[in-house]
Amino acid sequence: MEKDSSRGHLLEREASKTIDQRILSDFGYFGHYLHVNVGGRAGKQSILVKLYRAGGTISQRYLQETVPISSASLSEVLSKLEGEGLVSRTRSDRDRRQLNVSLTPEGEQAAIECARKKEAFESRMLSVLSEGEKRDLAHTLDRLVDHWVHIEQEETGGKRCRN
Repeated sequence: MEKDSSRGHLLEREASKTIDQRILSDFGYFGHYLHVNVGGRAGKQSILVKLYRAGGTISQRYLQETVPISSASLSEVLSKLEGEGLVSRTRSDRDRRQLNVSLTPEGEQAAIECARKKEAFESRMLSVLSEGEKRDLAHTLDRLVDHWVHIEQEETGGKRCRN
């Protein structure tokens, strides 16, 4: 193997790992890559797209129930989006205790762009696989998720580690 190229060095280093170590290392890389390039599952981009797909306005409570972060973290993300002029929060007419989160016109444009980039990214990242390979991979990953959830429940006494 080429010692000069970073890919060659990486392959040489990976060859010394067990298959289990290689798979888990790859999962770590995928997670990092997705976080850096698409944003977290509950980051600003994700929240903008969720609002857009919901018609532009949803209650903060509903948003909290559908994103995997704490209420304090959600409030922080929404404050940042508000500060950037992308969302506004207003009291609900039906229940004054509730806040509605709405996209501003600038937020709607940002959400459309985020959704477009996400769809292009998703299409490109899996383009190396055939439709059959994608189905097989999805089935295998579903089995792993079920297994990991079972392990998580055993280790935490039935509580989920994430929201």
